[in-house]
Amino acid sequence: MTKALQDKVAVITGGNSGIGLAIAKRFVSEGAHVYITGRRGAELDAAVDAIGENVTGVRSDVTDLADLDALFQTVREQSGRIDVLVANAGGGTGAGPLATITEEQVDRALALYVKAVVFTVQKALPLLGPRASVVLIGSSNSTTGGANLSVYSAAKAAVRNFARSWIVELKGRDIRVNVLSPGPTETPGLLGLAPPARQQALLDDFASQIPLGRVA
Repeated sequence: MTKALQDKVAVITGGNSGIGLAIAKRFVSEGAHVYITGRRGAELDAAVDAIGENVTGVRSDVTDLADLDALFQTVREQSGRIDVLVANAGGGTGAGPLATITEEQVDRALALYVKAVVFTVQKALPLLGPRASVVLIGSSNSTTGGANLSVYSAAKAAVRNFARSWIVELKGRDIRVNVLSPGPTETPGLLGLAPPARQQALLDDFASQIPLGRVA
């Protein structure tokens, strides 16, 4: 490993599983201390054990502003700064055909993929110094759309536009903002977009939208 993140401090929301956990493991291998969040205590503890070192787990629901305040207070007290912020938390909402979309589905998707991203970044700002990096986890669906995924896709399109605006807004502070838009990746979050009986069909739908039909 290059140790490119030696002595850096990273916060990864939703770092207890899937893409977030993989990012956390890689960051630690590159020398960072990572703070990871998750709503479920047992799963968060298991992720901390899996990473093994240089990791702090903070139980937090990113849709709860008080939880976000508590998260960043913990980081402030223990590390004093954030060098890399990864707004990754998500999963399990926003799927369904137009004819059956419910108000609850829309509210939950917007809370998780739009509201939570805004306030995660906003509340981290006092801890972000020059040359800090903000990474927003988007989705390839933000540009391609997809059957039965209109609410999810629209919410992820909002994430792309947050980045475009925040790049301009934060350039005077020398803070970088980027969006990482993965293709379909077989994670608990992706599978949670559909009930168990439809999960394989969901993976097949995603696979049909990308070159060679591969699902990582």
